[in-house]
Amino acid sequence: MPYICDLHIHSKYSRACSKELTLENIDKWAKLKGIDIIGTGDFTHPAWFNDIENQLEEAKSGLYKFKGSDSGTLFMLTTELSCIYKQGGKARRLHICILAPNIDFVKKLIKELKDRGCNLAADGRPIIGLSAKELLKICLEIDENHLTIPAHAWTPWFAIFGSKSGFDSIEECYEELSEYIYSIETGLSSDPLMNRRLSKLDNITLISNSDAHSLPNLGREANVFDLQEASFKKIFEIIKDQDKKKFLYTIEFFPEEGMYHFDGHRECKISFSPAETKKRQGVCPQCKKLLTIGVLNRVDNLADRTTDKIDEKRIIPYKSLIPLQEIIADSLNVGKQSKKVQGEYFNLINKGKSEFNILLNLSGGDLNNITSGKISEGIMRVREGRVKLTPGFDGQYGKIEIFSLAEKSIDLQSKLF
Repeated sequence: MPYICDLHIHSKYSRACSKELTLENIDKWAKLKGIDIIGTGDFTHPAWFNDIENQLEEAKSGLYKFKGSDSGTLFMLTTELSCIYKQGGKARRLHICILAPNIDFVKKLIKELKDRGCNLAADGRPIIGLSAKELLKICLEIDENHLTIPAHAWTPWFAIFGSKSGFDSIEECYEELSEYIYSIETGLSSDPLMNRRLSKLDNITLISNSDAHSLPNLGREANVFDLQEASFKKIFEIIKDQDKKKFLYTIEFFPEEGMYHFDGHRECKISFSPAETKKRQGVCPQCKKLLTIGVLNRVDNLADRTTDKIDEKRIIPYKSLIPLQEIIADSLNVGKQSKKVQGEYFNLINKGKSEFNILLNLSGGDLNNITSGKISEGIMRVREGRVKLTPGFDGQYGKIEIFSLAEKSIDLQSKLF
Protein backbone atom coordinates (compact mmCIF):
# COMPACT_ATOMS: atom_id res chain seq x y z
CA MET A 1 0.00 0.00 0.00
CA PRO A 2 1.47 3.40 -0.99
CA TYR A 3 2.17 5.78 1.89
CA ILE A 4 2.96 9.43 1.10
CA CYS A 5 5.48 10.69 3.65
CA ASP A 6 6.76 14.21 4.37
CA LEU A 7 9.49 13.81 6.97
CA HIS A 8 10.90 17.34 7.35
CA ILE A 9 8.64 20.15 8.53
CA HIS A 10 8.72 22.80 11.26
CA SER A 11 6.56 23.90 14.18
CA LYS A 12 5.35 27.30 15.35
CA TYR A 13 8.50 27.49 17.49
CA SER A 14 10.88 27.75 14.54
CA ARG A 15 12.06 31.11 13.31
CA ALA A 16 10.05 32.54 10.37
CA CYS A 17 7.37 29.85 10.73
CA SER A 18 3.60 30.23 10.94
CA LYS A 19 1.99 30.28 14.37
CA GLU A 20 -0.66 28.01 12.85
CA LEU A 21 1.80 25.10 12.86
CA THR A 22 0.29 23.22 15.79
CA LEU A 23 0.03 19.44 15.96
CA GLU A 24 -3.75 19.61 15.62
CA ASN A 25 -3.54 21.79 12.51
CA ILE A 26 -0.76 19.69 10.99
CA ASP A 27 -2.93 16.61 11.54
CA LYS A 28 -5.87 18.26 9.73
CA TRP A 29 -3.80 19.65 6.85
CA ALA A 30 -1.98 16.37 6.29
CA LYS A 31 -5.38 14.80 5.60
CA LEU A 32 -6.32 17.64 3.21
CA LYS A 33 -3.04 17.14 1.39
CA GLY A 34 -3.21 13.35 1.33
CA ILE A 35 -0.06 12.89 3.43
CA ASP A 36 -0.13 9.58 5.30
CA ILE A 37 2.96 10.01 7.49
CA ILE A 38 4.33 13.41 8.50
CA GLY A 39 7.26 14.49 10.65
CA THR A 40 6.62 16.30 13.90
CA GLY A 41 9.57 18.62 13.29
CA ASP A 42 11.41 20.44 16.07
CA PHE A 43 11.30 17.72 18.74
CA THR A 44 14.25 19.25 20.61
CA HIS A 45 12.27 22.40 21.48
CA PRO A 46 11.00 21.98 25.08
CA ALA A 47 7.53 23.45 24.55
CA TRP A 48 7.02 21.51 21.32
CA PHE A 49 8.27 18.27 22.86
CA ASN A 50 5.79 18.83 25.68
CA ASP A 51 3.04 19.09 23.05
CA ILE A 52 4.30 15.91 21.39
CA GLU A 53 4.22 13.98 24.67
CA ASN A 54 0.79 15.26 25.69
CA GLN A 55 -1.04 15.44 22.36
CA LEU A 56 0.27 12.39 20.48
CA GLU A 57 -0.02 8.71 21.27
CA GLU A 58 1.72 5.73 19.68
CA ALA A 59 -0.43 4.21 16.95
CA LYS A 60 2.06 2.00 15.13
CA SER A 61 5.57 0.91 16.09
CA GLY A 62 7.54 4.18 16.23
CA LEU A 63 4.69 6.19 14.66
CA TYR A 64 2.13 8.35 16.47
CA LYS A 65 -1.32 9.87 16.03
CA PHE A 66 -3.03 12.98 17.34
CA LYS A 67 -5.17 11.96 20.33
CA GLY A 68 -8.87 11.81 19.51
CA SER A 69 -8.32 12.28 15.77
CA ASP A 70 -9.79 9.99 13.12
CA SER A 71 -7.78 11.59 10.27
CA GLY A 72 -5.58 8.54 9.79
CA THR A 73 -2.48 10.76 9.81
CA LEU A 74 0.60 9.24 11.40
CA PHE A 75 3.46 11.27 12.89
CA MET A 76 7.15 10.40 12.92
CA LEU A 77 9.43 12.01 15.52
CA THR A 78 11.70 14.35 13.56
CA THR A 79 13.81 17.45 14.01
CA GLU A 80 16.35 19.62 12.20
CA LEU A 81 19.48 20.90 13.92
CA SER A 82 21.82 23.66 12.76
CA CYS A 83 25.47 22.68 13.15
CA ILE A 84 27.83 25.67 12.99
CA TYR A 85 31.52 24.91 13.53
CA LYS A 86 34.98 24.97 11.98
CA GLN A 87 36.58 22.07 10.15
CA GLY A 88 39.51 21.99 7.75
CA GLY A 89 40.23 25.67 8.37
CA LYS A 90 36.80 26.72 7.14
CA ALA A 91 33.52 27.73 8.77
CA ARG A 92 30.90 25.04 8.26
CA ARG A 93 27.15 25.51 8.48
CA LEU A 94 25.00 22.44 8.02
CA HIS A 95 21.37 21.65 8.69
CA ILE A 96 20.83 18.05 9.73
CA CYS A 97 17.55 16.13 9.97
CA ILE A 98 17.17 13.49 12.67
CA LEU A 99 14.46 10.83 12.32
CA ALA A 100 13.95 9.13 15.68
CA PRO A 101 12.64 5.60 16.30
CA ASN A 102 10.85 6.41 19.57
CA ILE A 103 10.30 8.89 22.41
CA ASP A 104 13.12 7.36 24.46
CA PHE A 105 15.63 8.24 21.73
CA VAL A 106 14.37 11.83 21.71
CA LYS A 107 14.69 12.19 25.48
CA LYS A 108 18.24 10.84 25.45
CA LEU A 109 19.29 13.11 22.58
CA ILE A 110 17.81 16.16 24.31
CA LYS A 111 19.77 15.30 27.46
CA GLU A 112 23.03 14.82 25.53
CA LEU A 113 22.62 18.16 23.77
CA LYS A 114 21.72 19.99 26.98
CA ASP A 115 24.74 18.45 28.74
CA ARG A 116 26.89 19.99 26.01
CA GLY A 117 25.44 23.44 26.60
CA CYS A 118 23.08 23.59 23.62
CA ASN A 119 20.28 26.14 24.05
CA LEU A 120 17.37 24.10 22.73
CA ALA A 121 14.72 26.62 23.77
CA ALA A 122 16.16 29.35 21.54
CA ASP A 123 14.55 28.03 18.36
CA GLY A 124 12.68 25.05 16.96
CA ARG A 125 15.72 24.49 14.77
CA PRO A 126 18.43 25.31 17.33
CA ILE A 127 22.01 26.22 16.55
CA ILE A 128 24.36 23.77 18.22
CA GLY A 129 28.12 24.21 18.44
CA LEU A 130 28.78 20.62 17.43
CA SER A 131 30.14 19.24 14.19
CA ALA A 132 27.90 17.14 12.00
CA LYS A 133 30.16 14.20 12.78
CA GLU A 134 29.90 14.77 16.55
CA LEU A 135 26.12 14.92 16.29
CA LEU A 136 26.04 11.67 14.33
CA LYS A 137 28.28 9.98 16.89
CA ILE A 138 25.96 11.02 19.73
CA CYS A 139 22.92 9.69 17.86
CA LEU A 140 24.64 6.40 17.02
CA GLU A 141 25.55 5.87 20.67
CA ILE A 142 21.89 6.30 21.60
CA ASP A 143 20.57 4.00 18.86
CA GLU A 144 22.08 2.99 15.52
CA ASN A 145 18.58 2.41 14.18
CA HIS A 146 17.82 6.08 13.64
CA LEU A 147 18.36 8.24 10.56
CA THR A 148 20.74 11.18 10.37
CA ILE A 149 20.08 12.91 7.04
CA PRO A 150 21.82 16.06 5.74
CA ALA A 151 19.01 18.49 4.92
CA HIS A 152 18.52 20.30 1.57
CA ALA A 153 21.98 19.07 0.62
CA TRP A 154 22.83 21.66 -2.05
CA THR A 155 21.57 24.96 -0.63
CA PRO A 156 24.46 27.50 -0.73
CA TRP A 157 24.16 28.16 3.01
CA PHE A 158 23.54 25.49 5.66
CA ALA A 159 24.05 22.36 3.53
CA ILE A 160 26.55 19.53 3.27
CA PHE A 161 27.38 20.36 -0.37
CA GLY A 162 26.57 24.08 -0.15
CA SER A 163 28.81 26.42 -2.12
CA LYS A 164 29.25 28.79 0.84
CA SER A 165 30.05 26.55 3.79
CA GLY A 166 29.71 22.92 2.79
CA PHE A 167 31.95 20.02 1.84
CA ASP A 168 32.82 18.34 -1.44
CA SER A 169 31.78 14.89 -0.25
CA ILE A 170 30.04 13.03 2.55
CA GLU A 171 33.40 11.46 3.42
CA GLU A 172 35.06 14.85 3.90
CA CYS A 173 32.35 15.78 6.38
CA TYR A 174 31.78 12.56 8.29
CA GLU A 175 35.14 10.81 7.81
CA GLU A 176 35.10 7.27 9.29
CA LEU A 177 31.41 7.57 10.21
CA SER A 178 30.33 8.14 6.59
CA GLU A 179 28.98 4.60 6.31
CA TYR A 180 26.15 5.61 8.67
CA ILE A 181 24.87 8.29 6.31
CA TYR A 182 22.37 6.36 4.23
CA SER A 183 20.48 9.26 2.72
CA ILE A 184 20.49 12.95 1.82
CA GLU A 185 17.58 15.29 1.25
CA THR A 186 17.78 16.76 -2.26
CA GLY A 187 16.08 20.08 -1.42
CA LEU A 188 13.76 22.21 -3.53
CA SER A 189 16.43 23.48 -5.94
CA SER A 190 17.66 20.07 -7.13
CA ASP A 191 15.98 16.91 -8.35
CA PRO A 192 17.12 13.27 -8.25
CA LEU A 193 18.52 13.33 -11.79
CA MET A 194 20.85 16.21 -10.91
CA ASN A 195 22.08 14.34 -7.83
CA ARG A 196 22.68 11.16 -9.80
CA ARG A 197 25.34 12.95 -11.82
CA LEU A 198 27.63 12.21 -8.84
CA SER A 199 28.64 8.55 -8.89
CA LYS A 200 29.70 8.82 -5.23
CA LEU A 201 26.00 9.23 -4.38
CA ASP A 202 25.01 5.97 -6.11
CA ASN A 203 24.65 4.16 -2.79
CA ILE A 204 22.94 7.09 -1.07
CA THR A 205 19.14 7.13 -0.94
CA LEU A 206 17.69 10.43 -2.14
CA ILE A 207 14.67 11.64 -0.19
CA SER A 208 12.48 14.71 -0.66
CA ASN A 209 10.51 16.65 1.95
CA SER A 210 8.67 19.95 2.14
CA ASP A 211 10.72 21.70 4.86
CA ALA A 212 7.39 23.48 5.35
CA HIS A 213 7.25 26.71 7.34
CA SER A 214 3.48 27.01 6.89
CA LEU A 215 0.49 24.68 6.60
CA PRO A 216 -0.18 25.16 2.85
CA ASN A 217 3.42 24.16 2.06
CA LEU A 218 3.11 20.75 3.68
CA GLY A 219 3.80 18.04 1.12
CA ARG A 220 5.27 20.29 -1.57
CA GLU A 221 7.89 17.53 -1.74
CA ALA A 222 7.42 14.02 -0.36
CA ASN A 223 8.33 10.34 -0.55
CA VAL A 224 6.08 7.43 -1.50
CA PHE A 225 6.79 4.08 0.15
CA ASP A 226 5.08 0.73 -0.37
CA LEU A 227 4.28 -0.44 3.16
CA GLN A 228 2.28 -3.51 4.10
CA GLU A 229 2.37 -2.32 7.71
CA ALA A 230 3.51 1.21 8.58
CA SER A 231 6.29 1.43 11.16
CA PHE A 232 9.44 3.42 11.78
CA LYS A 233 11.51 0.27 11.30
CA LYS A 234 10.08 -0.44 7.84
CA ILE A 235 10.75 3.12 6.66
CA PHE A 236 14.23 3.02 8.19
CA GLU A 237 15.01 -0.19 6.29
CA ILE A 238 13.70 1.13 2.97
CA ILE A 239 15.86 4.26 3.23
CA LYS A 240 18.93 2.46 4.63
CA ASP A 241 18.85 -0.26 1.97
CA GLN A 242 17.73 2.01 -0.91
CA ASP A 243 14.99 -0.54 -1.53
CA LYS A 244 13.88 0.26 -5.07
CA LYS A 245 10.90 -2.11 -4.88
CA LYS A 246 9.42 -0.46 -1.81
CA PHE A 247 10.55 3.13 -2.42
CA LEU A 248 8.07 3.82 -5.20
CA TYR A 249 8.96 7.43 -6.09
CA THR A 250 9.55 10.92 -4.76
CA ILE A 251 7.35 13.95 -5.33
CA GLU A 252 9.41 16.94 -6.40
CA PHE A 253 9.33 20.65 -7.03
CA PHE A 254 10.45 21.55 -10.50
CA PRO A 255 14.01 22.42 -9.34
CA GLU A 256 13.93 25.68 -11.27
CA GLU A 257 11.25 26.87 -8.85
CA GLY A 258 13.65 26.55 -5.91
CA MET A 259 15.29 29.65 -4.44
CA TYR A 260 18.85 28.71 -5.35
CA HIS A 261 18.72 26.85 -8.67
CA PHE A 262 20.65 29.45 -10.71
CA ASP A 263 23.51 31.72 -9.67
CA GLY A 264 22.87 35.38 -9.08
CA HIS A 265 22.62 38.51 -7.00
CA ARG A 266 19.10 39.33 -5.82
CA GLU A 267 19.75 42.98 -4.92
CA CYS A 268 20.83 43.70 -8.49
CA LYS A 269 18.26 41.33 -10.04
CA ILE A 270 21.05 39.40 -11.74
CA SER A 271 20.39 35.74 -12.59
CA PHE A 272 22.94 33.62 -14.44
CA SER A 273 23.30 30.06 -15.66
CA PRO A 274 26.57 28.34 -14.69
CA ALA A 275 28.00 29.10 -18.14
CA GLU A 276 27.16 32.80 -17.82
CA THR A 277 28.68 32.91 -14.33
CA LYS A 278 31.90 31.43 -15.68
CA LYS A 279 32.08 34.13 -18.37
CA ARG A 280 31.63 36.78 -15.67
CA GLN A 281 34.18 35.08 -13.41
CA GLY A 282 31.57 34.80 -10.67
CA VAL A 283 31.18 38.58 -10.29
CA CYS A 284 27.96 40.61 -10.44
CA PRO A 285 28.22 42.98 -13.43
CA GLN A 286 26.23 45.66 -11.59
CA CYS A 287 27.86 45.98 -8.16
CA LYS A 288 31.03 43.89 -8.72
CA LYS A 289 30.33 41.73 -5.66
CA LEU A 290 30.62 37.94 -5.82
CA LEU A 291 27.54 36.14 -7.06
CA THR A 292 25.80 33.54 -4.92
CA ILE A 293 26.64 30.25 -6.59
CA GLY A 294 23.49 28.19 -6.94
CA VAL A 295 22.70 24.51 -6.90
CA LEU A 296 22.99 23.75 -10.62
CA ASN A 297 26.49 25.26 -10.74
CA ARG A 298 27.56 23.42 -7.60
CA VAL A 299 26.31 20.12 -9.04
CA ASP A 300 28.25 20.85 -12.24
CA ASN A 301 31.41 21.40 -10.19
CA LEU A 302 31.15 18.14 -8.22
CA ALA A 303 29.61 15.87 -10.87
CA ASP A 304 31.67 13.19 -12.61
CA ARG A 305 29.15 12.27 -15.30
CA THR A 306 26.57 13.86 -17.53
CA THR A 307 22.84 13.22 -17.36
CA ASP A 308 22.89 10.95 -20.43
CA LYS A 309 25.33 8.60 -18.64
CA ILE A 310 22.90 7.92 -15.79
CA ASP A 311 21.19 4.53 -15.86
CA GLU A 312 17.65 5.66 -15.08
CA LYS A 313 16.52 2.06 -14.56
CA ARG A 314 18.67 1.93 -11.44
CA ILE A 315 17.30 5.06 -9.78
CA ILE A 316 14.14 5.61 -7.78
CA PRO A 317 11.58 7.39 -10.02
CA TYR A 318 10.22 10.85 -9.31
CA LYS A 319 7.30 13.04 -10.31
CA SER A 320 7.53 16.83 -10.55
CA LEU A 321 4.45 18.70 -9.36
CA ILE A 322 3.26 22.19 -8.50
CA PRO A 323 1.06 22.75 -5.40
CA LEU A 324 -2.63 22.87 -6.23
CA GLN A 325 -3.12 26.43 -4.95
CA GLU A 326 -0.45 27.64 -7.39
CA ILE A 327 -2.12 25.83 -10.29
CA ILE A 328 -5.50 27.36 -9.43
CA ALA A 329 -3.92 30.83 -9.11
CA ASP A 330 -2.20 30.58 -12.50
CA SER A 331 -5.35 29.22 -14.12
CA LEU A 332 -7.47 32.07 -12.75
CA ASN A 333 -4.68 34.66 -13.18
CA VAL A 334 -5.00 35.86 -9.57
CA GLY A 335 -2.81 35.68 -6.45
CA LYS A 336 -2.73 32.35 -4.62
CA GLN A 337 -3.74 34.04 -1.34
CA SER A 338 -6.90 35.47 -2.93
CA LYS A 339 -10.34 34.43 -1.67
CA LYS A 340 -11.11 33.08 -5.12
CA VAL A 341 -8.18 30.66 -5.03
CA GLN A 342 -8.79 29.64 -1.42
CA GLY A 343 -12.46 28.99 -2.11
CA GLU A 344 -11.78 26.87 -5.17
CA TYR A 345 -8.99 24.99 -3.38
CA PHE A 346 -11.24 23.80 -0.56
CA ASN A 347 -14.06 23.11 -3.02
CA LEU A 348 -11.72 20.85 -4.98
CA ILE A 349 -10.42 19.08 -1.87
CA ASN A 350 -14.00 18.43 -0.76
CA LYS A 351 -14.84 16.84 -4.11
CA GLY A 352 -11.50 15.23 -4.95
CA LYS A 353 -10.65 13.61 -1.59
CA SER A 354 -7.15 15.14 -1.19
CA GLU A 355 -4.66 17.38 -2.96
CA PHE A 356 -2.39 14.49 -3.94
CA ASN A 357 -5.32 12.47 -5.24
CA ILE A 358 -6.24 15.41 -7.46
CA LEU A 359 -2.68 16.09 -8.64
CA LEU A 360 -1.65 12.47 -9.18
CA ASN A 361 -4.63 10.23 -9.78
CA LEU A 362 -7.82 11.80 -11.14
CA SER A 363 -8.30 11.54 -14.90
CA GLY A 364 -8.94 14.55 -17.09
CA GLY A 365 -12.60 13.57 -17.24
CA ASP A 366 -12.83 13.27 -13.47
CA LEU A 367 -11.19 16.67 -13.06
CA ASN A 368 -13.64 18.27 -15.49
CA ASN A 369 -16.47 16.96 -13.33
CA ILE A 370 -15.26 18.77 -10.21
CA THR A 371 -13.68 21.99 -11.51
CA SER A 372 -13.47 24.33 -14.49
CA GLY A 373 -11.92 23.22 -17.76
CA LYS A 374 -9.12 25.76 -17.30
CA ILE A 375 -8.06 24.44 -13.90
CA SER A 376 -8.39 20.86 -15.13
CA GLU A 377 -6.15 21.73 -18.09
CA GLY A 378 -3.64 23.36 -15.73
CA ILE A 379 -3.42 20.21 -13.59
CA MET A 380 -2.89 18.03 -16.67
CA ARG A 381 -0.20 20.36 -18.04
CA VAL A 382 1.72 20.17 -14.77
CA ARG A 383 1.35 16.39 -14.68
CA GLU A 384 2.81 16.20 -18.19
CA GLY A 385 5.57 18.75 -17.52
CA ARG A 386 4.19 21.26 -20.04
CA VAL A 387 5.22 24.39 -18.13
CA LYS A 388 7.57 27.32 -18.68
CA LEU A 389 10.27 27.70 -16.03
CA THR A 390 12.23 30.77 -14.93
CA PRO A 391 14.90 29.63 -12.44
CA GLY A 392 15.14 30.98 -8.90
CA PHE A 393 18.39 32.51 -7.65
CA ASP A 394 20.02 33.96 -4.52
CA GLY A 395 17.05 33.31 -2.23
CA GLN A 396 14.33 34.25 -4.72
CA TYR A 397 11.87 31.59 -5.81
CA GLY A 398 11.70 30.76 -9.50
CA LYS A 399 8.60 31.34 -11.58
CA ILE A 400 6.49 28.71 -13.27
CA GLU A 401 4.11 29.64 -16.04
CA ILE A 402 1.42 27.09 -16.79
CA PHE A 403 -0.56 29.34 -19.10
CA SER A 404 1.21 31.84 -21.33
CA LEU A 405 0.60 35.58 -21.19
CA ALA A 406 -1.13 35.29 -24.56
CA GLU A 407 -3.54 32.68 -23.20
CA LYS A 408 -4.25 34.80 -20.14
CA SER A 409 -4.83 37.85 -22.35
CA ILE A 410 -7.37 35.93 -24.43
CA ASP A 411 -9.17 34.88 -21.23
CA LEU A 412 -9.26 38.48 -20.02
CA GLN A 413 -10.65 39.72 -23.32
CA SER A 414 -13.35 37.05 -23.32
CA LYS A 415 -14.44 38.23 -19.86
CA LEU A 416 -14.62 41.85 -21.05
CA PHE A 417 -16.74 41.19 -24.12
